[in-house]
Amino acid sequence: MRKHPRTLIRLALAAALCVPFVSAQDKPAPAKPDPDLTLERIFAGREFAAERFGPARWMSDGASYTTLEASPDGRGRDLVLYDAASGARRVLVPAARLVPAGADKPLDIENYAWSPDGKVLIVFTDSKRVWRQNTRGDFWTYELATGRLGRLGRDFEPATLMFAKLSPDGRKAAYVVKNDLYAEDLASGRVTRLTFDGGPEVINGTSDWVNEEEFGIRDGFRWSPDSAAIAFWRFDTSRVPVFTMIDNTGGLYPSTVSFKHPKPGQPNSAVRAGVVPAAGGPVVWMKTPGDPSETYIARLEWAGSSREVVLQHLNRLQNTLTVLLGEAATGETRAVFTDTDATWVEVMDDFVWLEGGQRLLWLSERDGWNHAYSVGRDGSAPRLLTPGDYDIVSIDAVDERGGRLYVTASPADPTKRFLYRVRLDGRGQPEPVGPAGRTGVHRYDISPSARWAFHTFSRLDEPPVTEIVRLPGGEAVRTLAANTALRAAVDALARRRAEFFRLPVGGGLEVDGWRLLPPDFDPAKKYPLLVYVYGEPAGQTVQDGWGGSGYLWHLLLAQKGAIVASFDNRGTPAPRGRAWRKSIYRQIGILASADQAAAVRAALAAWPYADPERVGVWGWSGGGSMTLNALFRYPDLYKAGISVASVPDQRLYDTIYQERYMGLPAENAEGYANGSPITFAKDLRGKLLVVHGTGDDNVHYQGFEKLVDELVAHNKAFSMMAYPNRSHGIYEGRGTTLHLYTMFTRFLEENLLAGPKSR
Repeated sequence: MRKHPRTLIRLALAAALCVPFVSAQDKPAPAKPDPDLTLERIFAGREFAAERFGPARWMSDGASYTTLEASPDGRGRDLVLYDAASGARRVLVPAARLVPAGADKPLDIENYAWSPDGKVLIVFTDSKRVWRQNTRGDFWTYELATGRLGRLGRDFEPATLMFAKLSPDGRKAAYVVKNDLYAEDLASGRVTRLTFDGGPEVINGTSDWVNEEEFGIRDGFRWSPDSAAIAFWRFDTSRVPVFTMIDNTGGLYPSTVSFKHPKPGQPNSAVRAGVVPAAGGPVVWMKTPGDPSETYIARLEWAGSSREVVLQHLNRLQNTLTVLLGEAATGETRAVFTDTDATWVEVMDDFVWLEGGQRLLWLSERDGWNHAYSVGRDGSAPRLLTPGDYDIVSIDAVDERGGRLYVTASPADPTKRFLYRVRLDGRGQPEPVGPAGRTGVHRYDISPSARWAFHTFSRLDEPPVTEIVRLPGGEAVRTLAANTALRAAVDALARRRAEFFRLPVGGGLEVDGWRLLPPDFDPAKKYPLLVYVYGEPAGQTVQDGWGGSGYLWHLLLAQKGAIVASFDNRGTPAPRGRAWRKSIYRQIGILASADQAAAVRAALAAWPYADPERVGVWGWSGGGSMTLNALFRYPDLYKAGISVASVPDQRLYDTIYQERYMGLPAENAEGYANGSPITFAKDLRGKLLVVHGTGDDNVHYQGFEKLVDELVAHNKAFSMMAYPNRSHGIYEGRGTTLHLYTMFTRFLEENLLAGPKSR
């Protein structure tokens, strides 16, 4: 339930709702269009899989890029170089060059990167999952000039390296093995161990569980620009309590999985930032203020040179963020900027230096909107770059030569996303990029020269198209992934297009929403209303971008006679100003569920064809918690609900997320109790299905069992399903996703979808 970085487009659907990607040539021959959806078509086939483009990488010249394409002989994938302007294509690294000695097939490229000069390729393969992502595996380097292919860390066990990356000069690589850092000389193969205390309780160069989940720290080290040193995180987890999960299905006897997990109010890891010579030697530790177990280092980078590092240092309540510059040689630090808020302060994901390294680009809500500023290295006052009553969603590129900043925003409609250019001197109005009359969600991956970009656009019910565009105008040059077959399959379905709207919910407040009506909708009939909810600060459901298999399942329910809708309450990360987002501070679950209930009442009042006797709600993770709050707090309004992977008691989640929005439990005990659905479980009257994976390391199965215990204590009837060893996405294991949504659908058919009634 990590707070998604705000410099990324935020996606609210759970991982289990994402559509898999397949290459166009792998798609089956189109069959006769069938207007009616089935669960098997959505979750067990490939009919609605999207066309793959990439992974693509812009080259340092800013005018060309590489991507992966299937080799003509079907053996592996070639790395192909394209000229952005002309589309001229050249196979740069044929798959046949990536066959290791003694092997009979090329490396299966899962990810890759280039050295800054484009002469050395590093390939990630044979990956293994570590919590949320596949971050452990094998890394190979390939030199274009010599054709030499070699595996990094040859003396280590296969598939044990993490985050290997090339030095800026392309001569060395560094990586993590079993929580220690190593550097390797590519020419000689000589490996130098850089840290020596890594183990079960000390982590160097990567992250502990909670900092990975909530701050996104996985790759925990950075090469200096001169390739002579490495800055890295160190986490001492010795005081962090241990959480244990049970695996009952892996063998004849149960086994356990234990890891350090700090729940609200419990001890955190002690975090430090250090600099170590790439040739080996003593570590210089940055002298950060405060108790290292009561503060966070949310970001760490080199400060535009090899002499200093820059850190984002947070207090435990996360309401004060200090930008520190640290001397690599001495560890002395000085503050150059401090951002504060009465609630919480957002972390800035990327350090971008302006004016030759004299100023730092920053995002802050200090004036009530999420705006871009430039912050002086000398500690001088920040300069506002994007004045106006609108939020910057992300900074996408800086064109210093042209004096422009490219940002994603949507000043008029928080459900959309568009690209704008703004002046770096802070004057003038934002200039939209691309043709007039655009709608939907637009994402851009801009080249280093800011002359070209990969542009992907979609709508909630319209699959994505990816093209290459020329900047600054945004004119399309070539289509890279048209998704023609997918778009045709979706267009052939019996459906009405998604409708977006605003509803008044009292006090002059309106909430954004979308709805899907049944294809054969008759306003003279009464239809059940199913609300898809998330509602927490980590996600926004009402966004006009392709909804994937989540949209398709909602459409299937609409075909079965339901009105499916979603509303964004206050506290969701919509670009509607700081007050909108921060209003839920210290009352997670309370204000949001009240807004959701008010939105349902407003919908029932505005839609006479929505049956007030058949209102349902469902959600995942934070949305699962919101579903419980809806059923328990407003039992007269909601008649049925599906709660997946929920947090019934906020004291059971983790420190960073829960304390950011609720404060410490000792200081806000009433808020923690009143915001937790379990407090109101005694008031359940509707039909409830609760679902959880027993191997969920994120939202623990512990909470599910506590909720079940509370419902039993009050003699409440409910349905439950536990999926053995499944994680938070509940997708592992053969047939899991189809089984899950079959169960969801059956529950709704039995308890909500009795078909339209005459009014």
